[in-house]
Amino acid sequence: MTAAVEARALDALRWDEHGLMPVIAQDAASGAVLMFAWMNREALAETLQSGQAVYWSRSRARLWRKGEESGHTQKVLEIRTDCDNDVLLLKIEQRGGIACHTGRQSCFFQRYQPGVGWQADAPVLKNPEEIYDRH
Repeated sequence: MTAAVEARALDALRWDEHGLMPVIAQDAASGAVLMFAWMNREALAETLQSGQAVYWSRSRARLWRKGEESGHTQKVLEIRTDCDNDVLLLKIEQRGGIACHTGRQSCFFQRYQPGVGWQADAPVLKNPEEIYDRH
């Protein structure tokens, strides 16, 4: 992608008042929604250039290269925007099969059960203490 095409593509998007855009990461093979995150212009530009998902971490106030600590990177196969150009959908290949910091495949592992509340309905694939170096 040329720099001019990339700049026009980024300009066509509707960033919020903080310069951010919501992003949904979806497993390209299964269709499962794996996670929700945010991107700013710089994160999307790096994602376009590298082919790896890069997000904006609001809690850290910096770019977050998915998998930089866990090794569970996301290869971006396709990027789509919605009809208002204010939400992105990344169709990705999740390396290691784990997208969530809890060690699960997806961040959307809690289901509401009437009369019970929120219940986890997906297994932990790997203990987070084994994924992240907490030292």
